[in-house]
Amino acid sequence: MNRSAYNRVLLKISGESLSGEGASGIDPSEVDYIAQQAVTLNKMGKQLAVVVGGGNIIRGAVSSARGMNRAAADHMGMLATVINGLALQDAIEAHGIQTRVMSAIHMEDVAEPFIRRRAIRHLEKGRVVILVAGTGNPYFTTDTTAALRANEICADVLLKATKVDGVYSGDPKTDPTAKRYEKIAYMDVLTQQLKVMDSAAISLCMENKVPIIVFNMGDPANFEKAMAGEPVGTYVGE
Repeated sequence: MNRSAYNRVLLKISGESLSGEGASGIDPSEVDYIAQQAVTLNKMGKQLAVVVGGGNIIRGAVSSARGMNRAAADHMGMLATVINGLALQDAIEAHGIQTRVMSAIHMEDVAEPFIRRRAIRHLEKGRVVILVAGTGNPYFTTDTTAALRANEICADVLLKATKVDGVYSGDPKTDPTAKRYEKIAYMDVLTQQLKVMDSAAISLCMENKVPIIVFNMGDPANFEKAMAGEPVGTYVGE
């Protein structure tokens, strides 16, 4: 696909990005910052779906490592993403853009159930669709959720907004020789075990040819650059 042709987008944001400088919780100013970027993409005429993590409230894998049953911890993590999704919905709608929160776990009083065709219809109507509760199953990360939903809604690209400016050969904080890739193949990410997304997420995108762009969310211009197909961050693809 021509990299300038992105129209339907899946944006993945971490729960930690909502907490600002704090270790946990929700910082309204950070939520509004992300909301503003979503509004900008929406006003560009892009169809936008967002998958949000829950790590600012609870991270299932970490809780499991501390002795909690993994399935129980992951279900708690799924519920945390619902809280974050509702916060993001409120912030986006404060800017006058219609949204729909769709959950993999049925909770009709606060969110619609995720139904693929209904999600696509919301996108076609210009609504921002916020996808929460992961896949509805334990042992799957929200990165895998993002890859799965991107494939289900036939997204042109999966944008992963992070606090770093792309994919590196090593940890740039500890390895001064680490280099940033402008473009890298899916298989190279898997074989080099690079910390982009988990292997299930990368494999899903590779099998269905959904490109991934990893970029620094700290610069608001990067969101538009990614959508326009301009060089930004790291492009993961074929």
